[in-house]
Amino acid sequence: MKNLLIILIILSVSFSCTLKSSKSDVPEEQDIYYFTKNDDSEGPWITVEFRPGDSFYYPLMAIWLEDMDGKYIQTLYVAESVGTSVYRFGEVKDGKWEEGIRRWPQTLPYWAHKRNIRASDGLYMPDPEDPVPDAYTGATPITGFVLSARTDDPVNRPMKVMLELNQNWDWNEYWTNDKFPGDEYYQRSCQPAVVYQAVIDPAMPGREVLMETVGHSHPSGSTGKLYEDMSTLTTALSIADSIIVYMGKMK
Repeated sequence: MKNLLIILIILSVSFSCTLKSSKSDVPEEQDIYYFTKNDDSEGPWITVEFRPGDSFYYPLMAIWLEDMDGKYIQTLYVAESVGTSVYRFGEVKDGKWEEGIRRWPQTLPYWAHKRNIRASDGLYMPDPEDPVPDAYTGATPITGFVLSARTDDPVNRPMKVMLELNQNWDWNEYWTNDKFPGDEYYQRSCQPAVVYQAVIDPAMPGREVLMETVGHSHPSGSTGKLYEDMSTLTTALSIADSIIVYMGKMK
């Protein structure tokens, strides 16, 4: 009995030390990635500050402008892989992942359909023959970020800043891996992309606006419909902790 008590004490101390060690290995604050896009334009700057949430794990995203009636104006930023359809882990050759072309309409379908450019294969996704220009594409952020992007033209009226983000293979109890059997696009999306919105006004430069969720995209990207009911989403809603937008270059 005495020996058993000693063993339990040792195990308890060891477990406590392990917990302390694991907590100390986690950085208290993530690095923030600062970058600019469309620098050569003469339009005004718009800044987006993205703070990652608990479910953040390299999501793909697009940021674009619309007028107050919802008409697409321009892209401010989109992940390079989406803007070209060339993915770092695109295909397997000789048992190894290599860069390759992937046509994945489920990734950011709301942005893609708003952009309204149809590729030769019928998908509303950029392809290597007609990619999104480099001025609007960039690496996939692996941390929180602050992006300042210039508009193509002057901004003299209020407009919407839109953001769509999607994280692959994020199943939950509603969006299960057998929900749409045989749908390859859904199988890689799981919970559909989430869409955020904020309204900015050039009459109030520097005024910070918190982006709010307005719906989710089609789960396999076959339409550009926005679904306002988000009651079935779970971790997809915590990919972002907060997203703030303002007119002006990063502070």
